[in-house]
Amino acid sequence: MEWDLNRLNDYLFKWVFGREEHKDILLNFLNSVLSVNGSEELTDITLAERELDPAHLQDKLSRLDILGKASDGSFVNIEVQIVNERDIDKRTLYYWAKLYQSQLQSGQTYKELCRTVTINVLGFSFLPETQPHHSVFSLYDIATGYRLNRDMEVHFLELPKWKTLRTKPRTRLEKWLTYLGNYANPQEMEEIVMSEPAIQKALSAEERFLQQDKERYLYEMREKALRDHLSAMYYAKEEGREEGKAEGREEGIRETALRLLAMGLLPADVSKGTGLSLEEVEKLRKD
Repeated sequence: MEWDLNRLNDYLFKWVFGREEHKDILLNFLNSVLSVNGSEELTDITLAERELDPAHLQDKLSRLDILGKASDGSFVNIEVQIVNERDIDKRTLYYWAKLYQSQLQSGQTYKELCRTVTINVLGFSFLPETQPHHSVFSLYDIATGYRLNRDMEVHFLELPKWKTLRTKPRTRLEKWLTYLGNYANPQEMEEIVMSEPAIQKALSAEERFLQQDKERYLYEMREKALRDHLSAMYYAKEEGREEGKAEGREEGIRETALRLLAMGLLPADVSKGTGLSLEEVEKLRKD
């Protein structure tokens, strides 16, 4: 493949995992996340269409997620995020709650509410280092660990944490994370696809994606939006750092002036020595 693809580009991710003809790819990935014992927990999924105005592809804050209802009744939402926009924990709970409550139509009972799963695929580390690359949260009793029910389930897949382990992928999920992070060289990827045909299908889907001028263009729009977003974040930090340095220098000068005054120097001499105006020195002396 000629392109060094960013597989966390949310437009590409949705194209590979969120199309009806690629449901077997999505199901394999979901089962790698949800089925801890290696079984096939989900056998089918009905995708909910979440179209996005192409103009919004230039906006990094827009969401190109995947939502579906699985064969066991569960609602599953996948969010892909490359940049830490902060408060992801609260935002996750907010969208989870909206999805959970939206299941009930007029006249239905609470009993009809189904398990609602959110899977966050992150290109950055968000949780403490003590947490593994795959963390799962639900509702438990703090004292006993008893789980209230299975209705709430939130997964965090932190790709950088998996990368730092520097171990050969053994589980199906580890192989998917290696694929998503583009962490394997060609030989390692060949070994992965030999054991996981679904990942081979994902690579084939990428090939078809790249053959379409429109899809490549929209992919590039998302990449440009990300670069612009990262650039804006960088310069905002730099400006804040410079402002902080200036504030620090001013604070240091004021502290020096206070020490000189405490030593008995006249305000006029302190003004000359620090560069502060006489009025500023007098104010410090009075304060």
